[in-house]
Amino acid sequence: MENSSVSPAPQDSPAPANTGKRTRTKVLVTTALAVLALVLDQITKRIVETNMYEGQSIDVFPPLLRWYFIRNSGAAFSMGESVTWIFTIIQAAVLVYVAVFLVRKIGSWPWALALGGLMGGVAGNLTDRLFRPPSFGHGHVVDFIALPNFAIFNVADMFIVCSMIGICLLLFTGREVDGRKAVHAKKAAAEGNTEPETPGTE
Repeated sequence: MENSSVSPAPQDSPAPANTGKRTRTKVLVTTALAVLALVLDQITKRIVETNMYEGQSIDVFPPLLRWYFIRNSGAAFSMGESVTWIFTIIQAAVLVYVAVFLVRKIGSWPWALALGGLMGGVAGNLTDRLFRPPSFGHGHVVDFIALPNFAIFNVADMFIVCSMIGICLLLFTGREVDGRKAVHAKKAAAEGNTEPETPGTE
C-alpha cells in the first residue's frame, strides 16, 4: 500500500520540466519570427528609399501589383495624419503588452507564430514612427505595395494583418494562448461549484 502511493510521484515529475522546455522553444520561435519580420520590413523599405523617389510607381505584375512609394504619417488609408504621435503610443503599447504579458504564456505553435508575426510587424512600423523624418515619434511610415482598389502598405502591414487573422481564428475556435481549449464561464462556474460540494457531503 505504501509503495503504490509513492510510485506515481516520479512519473509526474518530468511533466513540468518538459512543459517548460516546450514553452521556451515556442518563445524562442516567436522572438525569432518577430526579428525576421522586423528585418525584412526595414530592408525592403531601405531598398525602396534607395532605388525609388517618393511618388514613383513601378508596374510589377500589371494590373494586379505595382510598387508605389509614399510616406504615410497616419494609419491605414492615410487616416489621422495630424496625430502621428497617437499611433506611435498605440503601437508601443501593443508591442509591450504582447512581449511582456502574452509571449511568456505561449503554449501552442499557432499562437507562437501569430504573436511573433504581430510583434515583428508592429515593431517595423514603430521603428519608422520613432526614427524616420520628420522627427522622433512623428516619423512617416514607408509604404510601397499597391494593389488595385486597395490601400498602399508594406511588409510590416502584411505580418500584422496575417497575424491578426490568425489570432481571430484562434479566439473564434476557443484556443487560449497557453494552448488549452477555452471553457465557457457558466460551465467553469458550475464545475467549480459542484467539486467543492461533493467532499463536504461525503
